[in-house]
Amino acid sequence: MNVSERRGGSGRQSKADLAQDVWTGCLGYFFAHREKTFGAATELGLTPGHMKALFELEPELGCSMRELADTLHCDASNATWLVDRLEERGLVERRPHPRDRRIKSVVLTPAGVELKQRLVERMSEPPTDLLALDRAALEQLHAALEHLPAHPPFWAPAHGQPCAMEDAV
Repeated sequence: MNVSERRGGSGRQSKADLAQDVWTGCLGYFFAHREKTFGAATELGLTPGHMKALFELEPELGCSMRELADTLHCDASNATWLVDRLEERGLVERRPHPRDRRIKSVVLTPAGVELKQRLVERMSEPPTDLLALDRAALEQLHAALEHLPAHPPFWAPAHGQPCAMEDAV
């Protein structure tokens, strides 16, 4: 049931209602395939939190634990737990901050870069029902997506920028 049907409306939808229907449909589709998304992480031995942390980290530009916690919208102890587990697997390492030795920055190791790439590849595999669409339908969907504002890919750090080390005071 779409938003218009829930409202008991008939006839033409407002632009806002139509946008809500489109957004709700997109979310429904993505959530219907969450097992595929999170399954890729699970098969690689990652939790959703680990997956999000890997997506926020880079091999060269360090991210402080505080910045990582803020970016992941979690408390510092949770970010520490995530980093500890990733570090145990050799996927990340803590390095001294270039301007303040009291702060540790977290970066991806070569193994972390490789695992992140494998995760991106697995998550980028389209679901079978999307592959089942004919070419014309896929081209319509692709064209519709081209109308959206430019945005970073799902694996890029939040807002297209990796954590930027703040100067410690």
